[in-house]
Amino acid sequence: MPMPLNKTDVRVTGGVFRERMNTDRDYLLELDSRCLLQSFYLEAGIIMPGLQVVPDPNEAKLHWGWESPTCQLRGHFLGHWLSAAAAFVASDNDFELKTKLDRIVAELARCQKLNGGEWVGSIPEKYMDRLSGSEYIWSPQYTMHKTLMGLVDAYRYAGSDQALEIADHLADWYIKWIERASAVDPDIAYKGEQGGMLEQWAELYNITKNEKYLTLIDAYKNNYMFTELENGSDVLSDNHANASIPISHGSARLYEVFGDKHYRELTERFWEDAVTKRGMFATTGANAGEFWIPPHKMAQYIGDNDQEFCTVYNMVRTAEYLYRWTGDTRYADYIERAVYNGFLAQQNKHTGMPTYFLPLRAGAEKKWGTKRNDFWCCHGTMVQSPTLYPGIIYYTDKDSISVAQYIPSDAAVCMNGKKVKISQTTDMLSYNNQVFFDEHSGGEKSRWSVRFELNCEESAEFTLKLRVPCWCAGTPKLIIDSQAAAPQISDGYILLSRVWTGITVINLVFESKVVLEPLDDQSDLCALVDGPIVLAGLTDKDSGIRYDGDIENALYQRTEHTYATYVWKQNCYVTKGQRENFELMPLYDVTDEKYTVYFTVDKN
Repeated sequence: MPMPLNKTDVRVTGGVFRERMNTDRDYLLELDSRCLLQSFYLEAGIIMPGLQVVPDPNEAKLHWGWESPTCQLRGHFLGHWLSAAAAFVASDNDFELKTKLDRIVAELARCQKLNGGEWVGSIPEKYMDRLSGSEYIWSPQYTMHKTLMGLVDAYRYAGSDQALEIADHLADWYIKWIERASAVDPDIAYKGEQGGMLEQWAELYNITKNEKYLTLIDAYKNNYMFTELENGSDVLSDNHANASIPISHGSARLYEVFGDKHYRELTERFWEDAVTKRGMFATTGANAGEFWIPPHKMAQYIGDNDQEFCTVYNMVRTAEYLYRWTGDTRYADYIERAVYNGFLAQQNKHTGMPTYFLPLRAGAEKKWGTKRNDFWCCHGTMVQSPTLYPGIIYYTDKDSISVAQYIPSDAAVCMNGKKVKISQTTDMLSYNNQVFFDEHSGGEKSRWSVRFELNCEESAEFTLKLRVPCWCAGTPKLIIDSQAAAPQISDGYILLSRVWTGITVINLVFESKVVLEPLDDQSDLCALVDGPIVLAGLTDKDSGIRYDGDIENALYQRTEHTYATYVWKQNCYVTKGQRENFELMPLYDVTDEKYTVYFTVDKN
């Protein structure tokens, strides 16, 4: 079972991924700690300095939208903030965020004490009891899950013992609530978007081995979705997408903690229902208006409300569980596609803000969130998403190191007691290495030209496994220490088995081609995909594309020739020979332009 490296052992170093991480980090630091805590303070009866009376709301700098004191989900964002900040502390050894995180956790402990020593919610406790009544209440367990998740991650990744203590006391509150409330409503634990709670209870049991968490696991593990998956039913169609995906995280973590294969099977059946049997847009989304689209009906649901970002983030987490259990490259391929066309495409490259949905209709525009006036659910998963990058690149088992994603990074690995350092960068094909020649790019440069440097101070025997992406056209080009080599490929990986000594330089090139990806229910409606990257036409309508059987013959490549950004400015084209010609660029680079993803194609 390949396991990801610890976050402390990997650092993303360059390219668009590092840029987006830096934008995210700056935003986490920019937000005022007092405002992040505002709903926790209000619930604990703490008056924030200078805000006893607010004569001008515009000058108060409080958080609004879903963080407004009038919203029933208020306070959910702080949990996301804690998880994201803790991940930066681990991967980047970020002292500024560590200081800010510790201060916020201390204030949460203060709030918990004022609330009686257990409850540390940003919402009233009575919200939880309303789950059993007829009065409307908006997902209190969703809100509390974010707080619990943030506390657990603050302990796991930032070493905050105080955060674990707060979470432990909150668990005591939950045990008492479940015992009392379930006497009135036996199903109360499964209401209020509770999907993520099971994973956290399993994680806390794994950390503490305290049997009280077994009580909470028992209360949350009998979700109706598990029963339907066991029966082979399509439990997802027209169901709320993001309420269901975290339930698969719960079954996944139960399998890892307890070794019960039944929970692994449930997670695998969820994936089969969500992806294998359903199909998806080229961007990996399979939902519209927050609900799962029925199998193979994607064209019917193209509109402004496709692909909620939370679902992209959470499906990547499910895929990562499955990848670490199997090493199956189809999960890594899915993650790569989702990262480019979800994580990057739904994050504003200038501000870091999210777009709640990813519109896929012709002539669409992305609607970006603001820094302090929205705080949608997707706002929270967006600040977490760039922090996943270090954890999805490298995996190890006892005799191999697997490279699952091609993201510039440095890693430190221990193989059988021997230290191995890995550096991954994106390289120019013809820069200082004339042996590389790639027909597709004219021998100039390619974002899929990757350079690895392995440094072993002591000789170490292991297999380096380099994922061959599903989109790779032809045989990958491989050079080891300036000598061309024929790649040995097995189960989707290039295998390099040897005794590694000193410094070894590996150059690897994958060729990508633009292909058409049709929708199952409208085969003439296609997206153009270059490698894993969905292309967006800068046009406000579907004017159609005519081609002769090879879509690349209808395109002319456009590339910026700059040393700083060359590889990330590739995958740009202009159509030729069309009734109306237009430019195409990576969907993730579209910011405020009108764009079209799906075109009606006509093969001459």
